[in-house]
Amino acid sequence: MAERILRDLGCRESELSILLVDDDEMQRLNREYLSRDRPTNVLAFAMREGKTKHPSPALLGDVVVSTETAQQEALRRGVTLEEEMALLLAHGILHLLGYDHEHAPEEAAQMEAKEQEILTHLGFGNKGD
Repeated sequence: MAERILRDLGCRESELSILLVDDDEMQRLNREYLSRDRPTNVLAFAMREGKTKHPSPALLGDVVVSTETAQQEALRRGVTLEEEMALLLAHGILHLLGYDHEHAPEEAAQMEAKEQEILTHLGFGNKGD
């Protein structure tokens, strides 16, 4: 899925790491890196930003997904775990590419539209939220 998403986004030569964790580990990562003492569904650690930019432009960074939260959200939204994981992976990759939904409503709308486009390319319908 990640390879297809990267290809569809024009990032054929890009690399990323994907880490699947439980809610306890996600909460630890959130607390350590974002000062948020709670688990979330996905985190993205971009290598292209911050003080320590990676020397390889092909290396995007890390996407961390809580499989526990993904399962809960899939049930709540009435989708398969596979579709929820695809959405979270797309969401994380878009963050690595500079998309940001937390600071401006118009950016959030652009990011959500791009996520839906990616899900459609992966063969998932526009269900749920």
